[in-house]
Amino acid sequence: MNKALIIIAIGAIICFWAALNYHFIRMDEDLKLLKKTELTFDKTIVDARGVKKVKLFVDPTLVRAGVKDLLKEIEK
Repeated sequence: MNKALIIIAIGAIICFWAALNYHFIRMDEDLKLLKKTELTFDKTIVDARGVKKVKLFVDPTLVRAGVKDLLKEIEK
């Protein structure tokens, strides 16, 4: 029982850390990770399927994190 609680606690800590440090951007066919510039929960999960990609270019949080470079890489 104690081992299960420890494993659950470690998993929760890892998820919490990932949510604070990365943007998870869902593209048309895959999922991209982008390192955040600040430790926040803001824009942790971003849906960029279809025409929503244009909205990524005007979001200052994502622009500071380097979303333009990520989208250029995808187009290649």
